[in-house]
Amino acid sequence: MHMSRLRALASRMLTASARCLLAFLALGCFTMIASPLHAAPVLGAHTLLAHGEGLGVSPTVTDPIDTQPGSTLLLMNGGYASNADTPSDNYGNRFKSLQRAVAFGNGYDRFNVSSYIVIGAKGGQGHRLTFAKRGEPKGEISVPFIEIRGGVVKDIAQTYAEPGLQVTSGKVTTTGPALLLAFWWGDGGVKRMTAEPGDGFAIVDSFLKLPDESGVQCAVASRSVDAAGTYSVTWTGAPVQGAILWLIAFQAPPGTPDVPPSVARAH
Repeated sequence: MHMSRLRALASRMLTASARCLLAFLALGCFTMIASPLHAAPVLGAHTLLAHGEGLGVSPTVTDPIDTQPGSTLLLMNGGYASNADTPSDNYGNRFKSLQRAVAFGNGYDRFNVSSYIVIGAKGGQGHRLTFAKRGEPKGEISVPFIEIRGGVVKDIAQTYAEPGLQVTSGKVTTTGPALLLAFWWGDGGVKRMTAEPGDGFAIVDSFLKLPDESGVQCAVASRSVDAAGTYSVTWTGAPVQGAILWLIAFQAPPGTPDVPPSVARAH
């Protein structure tokens, strides 16, 4: 009887050990095959230059911001098409056109919005942009200047929305964590307006109360997403007007070290 009990106990212990070993191996395999995530880009320093009609100067210089070396720099220039020259900065970066300029409708065809970008930029304290306004030196101009840390362009949607209290951007698709930047450029001949983004976006900078001399209305919003997906943004504003819209997705560049899933969830 005593030996029989010992044999039964030993059998149960071996069975339990085998189960623990199998569970351990399964957990290890799950950990090995779990997809790591790239760190999401983050919104860095930013500013918005805005001069009303007749109040501008040439060259136009933005307020300084403190950027980090290696960041992506994005800017847009809304104003007279004759003033849409490629900008320069005080760090010697070479800006390239992101997309073709988009002309305003609604009788404002002398105006457009152009976009420029630098990837892996040189940067530091007191970072400024300079625009030479060759066509209309005193003309109105609005320039959002934005730093994206740890990200490059993944997808872009550019649309020109018909007039409405709500206008919706095109869609962008991401394959992982991303920073989304949305731009709203109203085309109405008004001096006071609202433009509020939905869908989880928050305003970054805006110029929605224009001087009596007029100006180029603009709003910028951002959203961080932690998963792959397809995204858009709907703006609600008054009075009713059309708008040039951009939605740009930024993701970590290829070769960025992966973040383990547990670390990604913890943040």
